[in-house]
Amino acid sequence: MISQRRNALKKLFATVAGTVGLGLFAKAGAAAAAPDKEDKDVFNVVDDQDVPLFSGATKFKGLVFIAGKGAHFAGDIKAHTDHVLKELEKELLAAGSSMEKVLKVNVYLDDIKDYKEMNEVYKGRFGKKPPVRTTVAVAKGGVPGDSLVEIDCIAYV
Repeated sequence: MISQRRNALKKLFATVAGTVGLGLFAKAGAAAAAPDKEDKDVFNVVDDQDVPLFSGATKFKGLVFIAGKGAHFAGDIKAHTDHVLKELEKELLAAGSSMEKVLKVNVYLDDIKDYKEMNEVYKGRFGKKPPVRTTVAVAKGGVPGDSLVEIDCIAYV
């Protein structure tokens, strides 16, 4: 499993380097920079006119990128965090991945005071080898849709 994560991270870095043009991983990046349409699976979120608004999940070269999930109901940070993590898990499973295959997580809190309680719910949800994580409190105005937390992630399939 460690070698799978390592290989997935190498693919992620190669894709980023190729897209940005850093040249650090020139050989791997060159192959990843020009994706074939068949290589990219997109799971769109549509508006009322059935026009794609954004992709809820995108699979590319063995990686899956899950868009930010929020909780749009009345509740506290623990209820919101639990809901969001369950929604992430559903998206990951639908894409052929799992919580244990997550490499990177971004957590956006409406209020940094919720950090400790969010962690209480978050802990253990990604298995014994959790992914790297960045957690920030959003600027004035909050997380969209009145959610107390929004979480996105990158995983391998």
